[in-house]
Amino acid sequence: MDEHEEALKASTRRYRRTEAAHEESRKASTADVIAALKAGVPPTKAAALSPFTATHVRKLARDAGIPPARKGQTAAS
Repeated sequence: MDEHEEALKASTRRYRRTEAAHEESRKASTADVIAALKAGVPPTKAAALSPFTATHVRKLARDAGIPPARKGQTAAS
């Protein structure tokens, strides 16, 4: 087996070892984003503080039944 195949096998083992921890972190981050949005944190700020894109944060909000903010509305409005 050549060095590239060995490297690929090793990186696959690392990936599989950390996959469960990554999934657990993703679920925790998702729950924290939803909680923040429900508490009035604007989606743009939630996205900036999270590992997710703004598009994904908006999808999480919609999936959680959080209505979109009106254009120009801030958390203080």
